[in-house]
Amino acid sequence: MNTINVKELMVPLKEYATVSREATLREAVCALEEAQLAFEPMKYRHRAILVLDKSGNVLGKLTMKDILVALEPNYGKLEGMEVLSRSGHSAELIKSMLEENALWLEPLQFICERAKQLRVRDFIKPPADNEHVDENASLGEAIHQLIVHPYNSLLVTRNKKVVGILRLSDVFATISDKINDCKS
Repeated sequence: MNTINVKELMVPLKEYATVSREATLREAVCALEEAQLAFEPMKYRHRAILVLDKSGNVLGKLTMKDILVALEPNYGKLEGMEVLSRSGHSAELIKSMLEENALWLEPLQFICERAKQLRVRDFIKPPADNEHVDENASLGEAIHQLIVHPYNSLLVTRNKKVVGILRLSDVFATISDKINDCKS
């Protein structure tokens, strides 16, 4: 694990889906789709959009899940969502939350209007310190970070500036390839 560095597996910033913080959610979804089409068909698809400031610096990451939450305004009224997402809970609790909070009751055609009106800036959060990994870190260090923190990707830095993204799917593909190369 120590012979592979993060920079060998990362997707460079220029190859990843990006939008400005002023973009709409619709523009973010379109950027994600466009980046996925440009990526090699045999590779795993992108699962997030990186949000940039006017200078091209990464402000944060907008995931597919973030977009779904943003499109349902009643999620903003739920308290303790972070705690719920980390704890085990029953299917009955999930169903009762859905019904009691009127989640996803509006017809899907309203999503188009909402996606054109909502701005990315209102939904991104600055990345946590543990969501970054240096480009020269070992693959083992990155795997440990991905396991102990709830991220599907890490922002890769060079001199504290984000230069790419390390995706769990690429890390797993590398490990899978190593396992497949093992002699029986």
